[in-house]
Amino acid sequence: MSVINTIKKHEPISRQQLAKVTGLTPPAITGIVRELLDMGIVKEVGLDKSRGGRRPVKLRFNSDAGYVMGVEVTRFESFIGTADLKNPPTDFRKLKIDMTEPEIGIKQLSAEIKNIMDEERYIKKTFLGVGVAFPGLLNIYEGSVKRSINLGSSWNHFPVKAILERELELPVFIENNSNASALAERWFGGGSDCKDLVYINLGEGISAGIVINDRILQGAQGHAGEIGHMSIQEDGPLCNCGNRGCLESICGIPALVRQAKSELPVIPDDDALKKAWMANNEISIEDIIKSACIKDSYSWELLRQMSVYVGKAIANVINFYNPKIVFIGGKMAVVADYFMDIIKQNVDTHAFPEIALSTDIEISTLKDKSGVMGACALVLKHLFKSNSDMLEDVQQASYE
Repeated sequence: MSVINTIKKHEPISRQQLAKVTGLTPPAITGIVRELLDMGIVKEVGLDKSRGGRRPVKLRFNSDAGYVMGVEVTRFESFIGTADLKNPPTDFRKLKIDMTEPEIGIKQLSAEIKNIMDEERYIKKTFLGVGVAFPGLLNIYEGSVKRSINLGSSWNHFPVKAILERELELPVFIENNSNASALAERWFGGGSDCKDLVYINLGEGISAGIVINDRILQGAQGHAGEIGHMSIQEDGPLCNCGNRGCLESICGIPALVRQAKSELPVIPDDDALKKAWMANNEISIEDIIKSACIKDSYSWELLRQMSVYVGKAIANVINFYNPKIVFIGGKMAVVADYFMDIIKQNVDTHAFPEIALSTDIEISTLKDKSGVMGACALVLKHLFKSNSDMLEDVQQASYE
């Protein structure tokens, strides 16, 4: 794989240059390149300048040699994207699939993936793997979902990788949705030139994907990044994890909606959110987001307070991991859009000054596509991993 990665990085490149960069002998490079040409992964694209003797043939990576598919799974909707071997995915589909019962949902998902691969535009293409991003705690080495509050208790210890590989007859790679989003930023987003970054996912739950020295930080059990369960309010609201005062129990979408409903009696009748409740007898997160752009409204104050907590959490993340960039994404990234000044103020107040000054905080531009784009990047990462990456995976799997 080091030869493929070298060609991708330095293309167009001749065999002689390839041997020099990789340190392999010319006969070894000749043999490897012949195999890659036969497989269609590399193509010859013309002649280089001669330095005496025959002009060397230039090589280029053939991104159209195969395709990968990425999937982000949520409880009632799955987002699918298709990409070639080099470029960001361009073909996106949203499918209404109820994942409450995994055995049923996974079969429906598999059928939809097969239908896409059988379409005229893809029927003659070679698919090399599928990446799937899930909310919750995963064991990526085992290929199972350990627990997912958002998907439901039926997913506990569900062996999703083995079942999908049996259904699709393709390699399948799974990852937590925040880790996948961090990978998307690294491969296709604002972090393409950054080896140390954090993606903060603000949504139903709150978590972080952490990339350190170009590797996803997994932790001993693969559960690193659960910043939503950082305790920020002593004796605060009860969290789904069983503790009190977690960031997620105050700033997650269900918590925000719950707080707004509980405070309805004190919200003025002329407030935009109160009017939405009186019209529909219900409050949704969309109502809160829509009315939060009105300065001094109830929703504006609610999300402003959320931005204080988010800023403190990011300060801790910066102190822990010293990233170059922190990306804020997820459905509630609108908080950063409205209150970035408040977030940065709290970061500056609570983070170690020298570290905070060297860290950028940005809103993710990938929006709702970050998880599915990261799932595509996950497959590409495994297809083109270096020898050192392979060795680390073997060591980690043995440890597990």
